[in-house]
Amino acid sequence: MTCDLQGMSVLVTRPEGQAHALCALIEKAHGRPLRFPAMEIVPLDTQPARQVLAAAGDAELLVFISANAVSHAFPLLPEALPLDLRIAAIGDATARRLEEAGLPVTLKPEGRFDSEGLLSLPQLQDLAGSKVIIVRGRGGREKLRAGLEARGAQVSYAEVYERRRPRRDARNLVQGWEQLVDVVTVTSSAVLDNLLRMLGDAGVERLRQTPLVVLSERTAEHAFNLGCESIWVTEQAGDHGILRALCEIREEHS
Repeated sequence: MTCDLQGMSVLVTRPEGQAHALCALIEKAHGRPLRFPAMEIVPLDTQPARQVLAAAGDAELLVFISANAVSHAFPLLPEALPLDLRIAAIGDATARRLEEAGLPVTLKPEGRFDSEGLLSLPQLQDLAGSKVIIVRGRGGREKLRAGLEARGAQVSYAEVYERRRPRRDARNLVQGWEQLVDVVTVTSSAVLDNLLRMLGDAGVERLRQTPLVVLSERTAEHAFNLGCESIWVTEQAGDHGILRALCEIREEHS
């Protein structure tokens, strides 16, 4: 879609190195992206993950939770995987990264890109005796594993990266908030939590009064519980969904 953001200043909180495409879209729409990473992605080189992925050829299903999971797991996978191995992606960005790595995606949810979306797929309803490997970052929700195990699967984790809160001074951002920030974008509840801690008490109040763009109803509910007053949920995941929400905010405030 095309729109004119008319100089809208957008705080982009994606990890360093993962914000370029979104910032480019904002600039093309005559907005002003302000990069402030509220998450760091750090690779994990753990022996357990190596062992789990080395045995991927014996599994019936590999589930990749994010594009980061693909990037960090790919060097640890066997050179040859069975042709009948099913590979699931949590969403479009993960699927694209898998295709780029030469791993064909056989399962991907539509409409809802999360554990619930995956669990709703007809192909994952009966998994009795199936070996499943979930490739993800350290920690996170247990919804997917619990759901798969309830259907008879034997589930293992390969945790190949971890998320950290960046050590970054936010004082200048907070002091100049009214001039620097019109809208904030966050891509997960964890990113929002990090941002709140980084901004401190004075910044939290400013954030709560600023329009906030999120990617899911779950993150929207979390933001609401934290006191955010103006929350916009994108109609689709990804950068273009965020841009569409920004355009709607611009139009409403014009």
